[in-house]
Amino acid sequence: MSQNQIFAKKSLQALLNEMKNDNRLRRVLGPITLTSLGVGAIIGAGIFVATGAAAKGVAGPALMISYVLAGVTCIFAALCYAEFASMAPVAGSAYTYAYTTMGEIFAWIIGWDLVLEYAVGSATVANGWSGYFQSVLAKFGIVLPDQLRQAHYVYENGYFVATGSWLNLPAVCIVALVTIILIKGIRESAGFNALMVFLKLLAVLFVIFVGMFYINPANYVPFAPFGWTGISIFGVPVAGQTNAGGDPIGMIAGAAIIFFAYIGFDSVSTHAEEAINPKRDVPIGIIASLLICTVLYVAVVAVLTGMVPYAQLSKDAGVADAFAKAGLPWAEFIIAAAGVAGITSVLLVMMLSGPRVFLAMARDGLIPSKFFADVHPKFRTPWKSTISIGLFVGILAGLLPIDALLHLTNIGTLFAFTIVCGAVLIMRKLNPNIERPFRCPWVPVIPILGILSCVLLMLSLPAANWWRLIGWLAIGLVIYFSYGKRHSFLGKEMRGEK
Repeated sequence: MSQNQIFAKKSLQALLNEMKNDNRLRRVLGPITLTSLGVGAIIGAGIFVATGAAAKGVAGPALMISYVLAGVTCIFAALCYAEFASMAPVAGSAYTYAYTTMGEIFAWIIGWDLVLEYAVGSATVANGWSGYFQSVLAKFGIVLPDQLRQAHYVYENGYFVATGSWLNLPAVCIVALVTIILIKGIRESAGFNALMVFLKLLAVLFVIFVGMFYINPANYVPFAPFGWTGISIFGVPVAGQTNAGGDPIGMIAGAAIIFFAYIGFDSVSTHAEEAINPKRDVPIGIIASLLICTVLYVAVVAVLTGMVPYAQLSKDAGVADAFAKAGLPWAEFIIAAAGVAGITSVLLVMMLSGPRVFLAMARDGLIPSKFFADVHPKFRTPWKSTISIGLFVGILAGLLPIDALLHLTNIGTLFAFTIVCGAVLIMRKLNPNIERPFRCPWVPVIPILGILSCVLLMLSLPAANWWRLIGWLAIGLVIYFSYGKRHSFLGKEMRGEK
């Protein structure tokens, strides 16, 4: 029987039984806190960093529609996430859902993919935080030594080139600080996040309601200078234009590039085990945070591309630069300070989510359970997993540049969303009568649209992202067949081992 182990599924009842175990996480999160965690994860580097670059070189003012397309794609996936999260409110997110519907090998693939999403995404965000933090310090005349200001490597023409810098010290320091906060406890983490979310929402509203008075409608013409498509298959263009490097550009390509800005709403589902009333609160947190952020994103892009012609936007700090060009340099400091707060909360939620995925995988024996499933007796947090994720993220953030990490996070997340949408279809077929406190509407239409839209955006990413994803998954499969398959609790049960 063991030869069928890799396709064996974990029963939903087994997941629910885990919730009765004493070694579980503390239930302290309500719908408002969960929504705050979602908003905290979504609004950050995407709105403060990626917007200018995407509008300038990929989509122009049509980036507004790109954000709508990406948001709609996320809504399809969010409805599927919400159904699963209400059925099985335990840690693990898409990994857990795949285990109950597709089998162990697919669960491992998606779990390993989620580690990529959260860990590499955290390193990317830490790099962005460092840039904004150093710009704030510069306003006070404080400049770090060259050896500590940037990553040890830059990424040029497909190669890593040494910069002469030792490491990105601010990025490493913020990762260490967030790791300590996360070990202390989920309640403290959520409270810190709520403060950061409040500050950056004030800044985003400031950008919208002040910037709207400086909009020049002529800047919206042409609205889609790079076209409305931008689709390629493994680097071969099939619709739309490409840039000098051969990468697709256009409205759809813009949606794929800025998808990083939406990463985070799915992290709400990884905290289902810590929700007070997960069957109600988790779906509310997922959908509310996504809708709030979509509206804010579109409004900010409308303001920025209206204030400044898209070709003149800054690639590094589009929001602050737009206000400087509009004759409001005093706003630059406010926006930079808000960028620090906003990106901090994104980093916190991303690093909060990764250890929960490890915890779920360790509970199944796929990675060493004595280490990764260990919950602190006092703080009730997966502290060893948190430390290991913190070390990994710190190394990546200190040594590697932001552009080498950014798109890899996008394709990993879209892959995870595709799996979740497919899992809903399978679970409806395999277990049609199981209680579903929240039901994804219009099944199978919504899950199918989710799969198709995610694949469309994946095809609109540069080909290098596909090869990096394949390489990461190959490393994961080596680990699974050399360790996870032999130590899996489900596999041992099938083989009659204790």
